[in-house]
Order: sequence, then C-alpha cells, then structure tokens
Amino acid sequence: MYKWIVRPTLFLFDPERVHYFTTTLLKVLLKTPLVSYLIKSTYRFESPTLEQNVFDILFKNPVGLAAGFDKNAEFYKEMHALGFGFIEIGTVTPKPQSGNPKKRLFRLKEDQAIINRMGFNNKGVIAAIEKLKTKGDIIIGGNIGKNKVTPNEEAIKDYEICFEALHPYVDYFVVNVSSPNTPDLRALQDKKPLLEILSHLQQLNSVKPKRKPILLKIAPDLSNSQLFDIIEIVEETKISGVIATNTTIDRQGLKSKNKTEMGGLSGKPLTARSTEVISFLKQNSKSKFPIIGVGGIHSAEDAIEKFDAGAELVQLYTGFVYEGPQLVKDIKKAYSKKKS
Repeated sequence: MYKWIVRPTLFLFDPERVHYFTTTLLKVLLKTPLVSYLIKSTYRFESPTLEQNVFDILFKNPVGLAAGFDKNAEFYKEMHALGFGFIEIGTVTPKPQSGNPKKRLFRLKEDQAIINRMGFNNKGVIAAIEKLKTKGDIIIGGNIGKNKVTPNEEAIKDYEICFEALHPYVDYFVVNVSSPNTPDLRALQDKKPLLEILSHLQQLNSVKPKRKPILLKIAPDLSNSQLFDIIEIVEETKISGVIATNTTIDRQGLKSKNKTEMGGLSGKPLTARSTEVISFLKQNSKSKFPIIGVGGIHSAEDAIEKFDAGAELVQLYTGFVYEGPQLVKDIKKAYSKKKS
C-alpha cells in the first residue's frame, strides 16, 4: 500500500513539508491504542537471531535509522515503534541554527535518490536533551557537529560542548565531519584536525563513570589513501568504529532534472560505493573495528550486501522514504534467515 498509494500521494508535495507532516501524523496515530497495535503488529518482527552485541551495546536488531531524519530527538519513539533497533538523532550543534535557505531538499525520483543541503538545521543540544530524558531503553546515537559560524580552528570546542551535554542521555556518539552542507566542514576529515578532535573526545570520555562508544562518520568521496588515513586515525585514537557512509557530492550517471542541485546525494546511486568503502575498511584494518553501513539500502538484498562486506549494523534514510516501513521488516527477516 505504501509504494502504490501513500508514496505517490506524498511525493506530490514539497519533501521537507511532507517529512514533518508524516512524522507528526505518525505521532498522533500511535497515541490511538487500536491504530498503534495495528501499526506495530504489521511492521515489527523480532527474533533472538537479530540480536547483535556491538560496541558493548546489545542491539535487539541491527537495523537503525540514520541521522538527519530525527534531528531534534522528536520522533525517535515513533520510529522505534516501526521496528528500528536504534535511532541516531542529529546532527546536533551547540547552538540552534536554522540551516540553509529553503528550498533545500529535492527528490530525484528517476534515480531513487534525494539531494539535501539542509545545513545542520536543529534546535540545539539543550532542546535535544529535553526530549531524550524519557527515552527509556531505546538505543539512541548522538550525531554531533559544529555550528556554521564556528571557524574550523575552534571546531573542537563545539564537539566538546555537544559531547559533554549529551553524554548522560545517548548510548553512543557519532562525530560528523563529512556533511557537504556546512562550509569547509569536510576539511576536518584531514588527518591532523581529525586526530585532534577524536583524541580530545576520547580524553573526555576516559574520565566518565561510563565510557560511551565514539564513532566517526565518513564521506563516500574519500580516496583510498584518505581511507588508509581514516584506518590509522581510528586505530590510533581507539574510537569504537566508523559509519560508512555519509552523502556524496558525486553526480555521475544521474537522470533526474534535479541532479544539478547543490548538496549531498543519498539513495540508490550510493549503494555500490558505500559497500565498497565498508569492504575496503574491513579488509585493510588490523583491528577490524566495527562498521555501521549506510547508503543506498533500498532492499533486504542491499542490506545483506552491506553485512557481507563487513558491516555489523546498518542504517536507513532515503531507502526508508522510498520503500516505506516494510523495508525495515524485510531486512530483519533476511538477516534472521541468514543467521539461522
């Protein structure tokens, strides 16, 4: 029903407005006991074979919601009700910021893709904390970044502010230096600044009563030599793992009229490249650190390819928009079959 009725209707309207309309509607529907029961019974699939212990966290299933969907920790309970095993909020910055001017979100229907140039629009870390105080046992990742007005030389302070504020409320952290939509942010992926940021966060982490896993989210556009640098950085700083990958600035092979829009491309065109990056990291790292695979997962088969390449967990965003909540269930069923 989603692909034949719901999606065509929603795709008639502006994608950013549709995002907030659908998430708000889902929040309302789940407050109705009968509707809530029907939604959960339709889309949930649980099995002991789905459980994964990664970063010393027990995930009830390996399918998560990628950052960007729930920037302000406003919909994570509703997304959990649809069967996601974990939710990554953010990207969160120290201060609220409105992001880039609208229109900033574009569907590429012929390519099953999305281009966004949102620009870390969020209500700030304090607002996110207020929403997370009632999270219960839902596994939450905190994706953190710097404010647009903060120069790169001072970026480490922004990451520290978010890390310290969110530490009691999230289960793991993701350092986002790979979004193409904040000016010069990707320069922080260079070895020297990245080592400084991650080493500093690890120092802060080491004095906490309970350390939280710190992950690094990387771009798919890195060269092999840059990926080798990433491996060295992860192993030197001893962070817990990598999320591969963020959106791409590559536009090769696109058909849609919106292909020239500025921003990060996500969806089906990223399927092969994100899997290549996962495989490269897994094959060339000595420590075989855990990897969360994300990028172009539009089917259970796409997800299994990520697992086979070396990912311990996967995340969805654009595939979820195009395929609907049935995709989460399909992946879990395929994964359970693979494990049994």
